[in-house]
Amino acid sequence: MSRVLLVDDDALLTELLTEYLTAEGLNVHSVPDGEAGVHEILTGQYDVAVLDSMMPKMNGLDVLKNVRSQSTVPIIMLTAKGDDIDRIIGLEMGADDYVPKPCTPRELLARINAILRRAQQSGEPNNAPNSISVSDVVLYPAKRQATIKDTPLELTSTEFNLLEVLMRHAGQVVSKETLSIEALDRKLAKFDRSIDVHISSIRHKLGDASLIQTVRGLGYLFVKN
Repeated sequence: MSRVLLVDDDALLTELLTEYLTAEGLNVHSVPDGEAGVHEILTGQYDVAVLDSMMPKMNGLDVLKNVRSQSTVPIIMLTAKGDDIDRIIGLEMGADDYVPKPCTPRELLARINAILRRAQQSGEPNNAPNSISVSDVVLYPAKRQATIKDTPLELTSTEFNLLEVLMRHAGQVVSKETLSIEALDRKLAKFDRSIDVHISSIRHKLGDASLIQTVRGLGYLFVKN
């Protein structure tokens, strides 16, 4: 049973989400503030954390910053509807996805399940190679690990998914719609900049922005040398 942590000071919402997610087969635990959220996430007991952006003691972005310095656990941010700044900053700081508040339990469940499916899949049929190697970057899908020039890459779950899709199609342009479906397991929403922000973070971590090229109006291309 997958374990989900809710970090939110809204007791009524937390109770509603806990009841719904539990009924859907998830093991849910909640804490009411950011400091407790950091402590719980770093125990390593959870498969995904859902983090509100506005909380007492420590806000969601500060929690995310603290966690990302020590853990790559998948994190979904809850942000105020229409608050694009917090949303983009959260993605830039390493959030895997976001859900605007107020949200429906069903929508949150869909996002959680998408992340869990991608994180738990080995991604490898029996006759497939154990690694994908392109331009000094090597991915090990079954182990969810990656290196560049033999140096480990610290990627979030979503970043790993995106890089895997791009490398499997190295030398070909991959549309943002395809990236969203194959890496985030959901259709690309209108005005959704998640893919762009995640790609920017991957480029930074690779240390070579030229490896992933933007093809204006079409998508992204991982350069195959």
